[in-house]
Amino acid sequence: MNILIFLAWFFLLIAVVVTTYILHHLRKKSKELDDEKMGQKVATHQNIVYTLVVVVSVLGVFILHQLFLKNTIWESHFFEWLNLIVRWLHITFGIAWIGASFYFVFLENALNRTKNVHDELAGNLWAVHGGGFYYVEKYKLAPKEIPKELHWFKYEAYFTWLSGFCLLMIVYYFNAKSYLIDPEVLDIQPTTAILISVFSLIIGWVLYDFICKKLSKNKIFFTLSITALLILFAFFYAQVFSGRAAYIHFGAFIGTLMAANVFFVIIPGQKRMVAAAKKGLKPDPEDGKAAFIRSYTNNYFTLPVLFIMISNHFPSTFENAYQWIVLIGITLGSAGIKHYLNLREKEQLSIWVLPISILLLLSIAFITAPEKPKYEDCKETVSFEQVSTIILNRCTTCHSANPTDVVWKVAPNGVKYDTPEQIYNFKDKIFQRVVVSKNMPFNNNQTDMTQEERDMINCWMNQGAKK
Repeated sequence: MNILIFLAWFFLLIAVVVTTYILHHLRKKSKELDDEKMGQKVATHQNIVYTLVVVVSVLGVFILHQLFLKNTIWESHFFEWLNLIVRWLHITFGIAWIGASFYFVFLENALNRTKNVHDELAGNLWAVHGGGFYYVEKYKLAPKEIPKELHWFKYEAYFTWLSGFCLLMIVYYFNAKSYLIDPEVLDIQPTTAILISVFSLIIGWVLYDFICKKLSKNKIFFTLSITALLILFAFFYAQVFSGRAAYIHFGAFIGTLMAANVFFVIIPGQKRMVAAAKKGLKPDPEDGKAAFIRSYTNNYFTLPVLFIMISNHFPSTFENAYQWIVLIGITLGSAGIKHYLNLREKEQLSIWVLPISILLLLSIAFITAPEKPKYEDCKETVSFEQVSTIILNRCTTCHSANPTDVVWKVAPNGVKYDTPEQIYNFKDKIFQRVVVSKNMPFNNNQTDMTQEERDMINCWMNQGAKK
């Protein structure tokens, strides 16, 4: 059975390679013949092939899981590798997208707009990199003649969002009871939680798009409105999902705004500008202004999104009692740092932006710090043997060389507590997860660790964590 599945995917891959080569050859031929319409037609067919490959692959993965792997010993292995592959793709496309955003905002900020700039230009820039010299010019609207080899920056955004949404499904939709839902926050059914997740992204885009269209001409009201929208959704997700899921959904929300900006506003506007220029007409300046605003707001979203991508490794943030405030604080602080960098690129000076942003981030680190237990709570000395007993009883269902957990068939992140040495070596991580964030034991405290046991570990750590 495994051989048949492997062969099916292998032949699908061969078919894709052959088809792509043929389309690439036809597209190259159309350029040599100077046939623009044929080139566009081939490019459209190539996009259709890629889309079909993605659809067939997703359906193949779904069928493979449902028919052959569900409730078998291979299911957890399958999800681990699926998670790895999609996460890898997501990070790769995300780096490409964010890198392009950083670069083009840098260009915009660093353009020479005054010295020897022709009338039709908005500015130019000389740069040196990788042993070569580069000269870049930006037109106010469009050149008199549009070049045929015009590069579009869009697929980085599309594939980042698609891979991110696939990752959302793999981690949170397929394991909704374990990752998405926390009964202590809101006790809902998995289907309800998934519907809330999907519709929140749609509603978020509608609200954001309305703000951009109505308030973008007033920078202060625009910035305040976007900030209020972010606060609203951070608070909303914290009232519906588990702490970890709330953070990831906030990242998915921002990522959706960014990708939708590209798909619904930036690229359509640029296509209209190119079409007008090819007909010898003057492009509508409003298309350029709208694309610029959306692109610039995307640039400010980048650092918050990067934080959220790594946040699931730091439960002291998403499992905090005031998690949504922590999230907003880090979002505003990182956006402030990006604003400072943007001002630097323009050779402008802002004395307060960077210090305030850093102070905000340091304040978040301070308020998430664990509280020291009261003296009366730790009257008796807690021994390492007592702590080991707690860990063995409550944690080794997952964190063991041979886990007995239903979901985890391999110790998460390779962390094992089978021996006293392993427990002692991971004492700091145990303290963070068990005492500070209280997000372990996993799956809503499935092994029923008591508060008294958490307090004992807290006391042991504060008494010097003696072995």
